[in-house]
Amino acid sequence: MGLDGKVVVVTGGTRGVGAGVARAFAEAGATVVTCARRPPEVPLAGAEFRPLDLRDPDAVRAFFAALPRVDVLVNNAGGTPYRRLTDADAERHARVIELNLVAPLTASLAAHEQLERVRGSVVMIGSVSGGRPSPGSAAYGAAKAGLESLARSMAVEWAPRVRVNTLVVGMVRTELAHLHYGGEDGIAGVSRTVPLGRLAEPADIGAAAVFLASDAAAYISGASLLVHGGGERPAFLDAATVNKEA
Repeated sequence: MGLDGKVVVVTGGTRGVGAGVARAFAEAGATVVTCARRPPEVPLAGAEFRPLDLRDPDAVRAFFAALPRVDVLVNNAGGTPYRRLTDADAERHARVIELNLVAPLTASLAAHEQLERVRGSVVMIGSVSGGRPSPGSAAYGAAKAGLESLARSMAVEWAPRVRVNTLVVGMVRTELAHLHYGGEDGIAGVSRTVPLGRLAEPADIGAAAVFLASDAAAYISGASLLVHGGGERPAFLDAATVNKEA
C-alpha cells in the first residue's frame, strides 16, 4: 500500500495490539521503530526497538528529535487494570488518563515537524470503551473518548499536510486477554457476544492501521474507523422472552 521506505513509529509496539500493528507495517515494507519502557520478550522481525517512557515529555521530545524522518506515528501505548472508581483516588485514575490521552498528545506534538515535512499520518488506537459505559475502566474510557476528540481537532488544525485518524478497537485476543475475559471458557463466551463470532486478532488491527496510513486512505482524515467485529449484541435481545431465533 505504498509504504516501502516509510518510517513508522509505533508506541507500545512490543506486545499485544502494538506488536500486531508493528508487524503489519513491517510486512507492508515500512521501516518500523517501536518504543516502550521495556523491550519485547520476543524481538519483532523488521522492527527496531528503542526504550522510552512515554509519560516523560522531555524524553519523548528527545526521542523524536533523534529520528531523521517520521512518516507515520501510531499512538498505541496505553491500557488499564480493572479498577472501580471508588477503589482508588483521583490521582491514580489520572495516571490512566495521562498514559492514554496526554502521552499520545505529547508524542504527536513531538513528531509534528517531521510528519508535516513529509505529509505524514497519525493513527490513534482508540477503543469502543470511549463510546459506551466502561465500569471498571472508567478513566480509560474517558481517556479514549478524549483521544478520539483530540484526533478530530488535530486533523483540522494540521490539514492539509498531516492526516489524523482513529481506529476504534473492540475486544482483542492478546496474551493478556485472560485478565479481561477469563480463561478459554470466558473468551469463548465473550466471543459469542460479537456478531462476527470472535475477538479480533492483533493482525486485524494492524491491517486497519496500515490502510489508514497508506495512500489508499489519502482522502480520509478526522475519521473514526470501527474495528470491532460488528459491535456487541444488544443484551435485551437475549433477555427478552419473545422473537427468539430458532
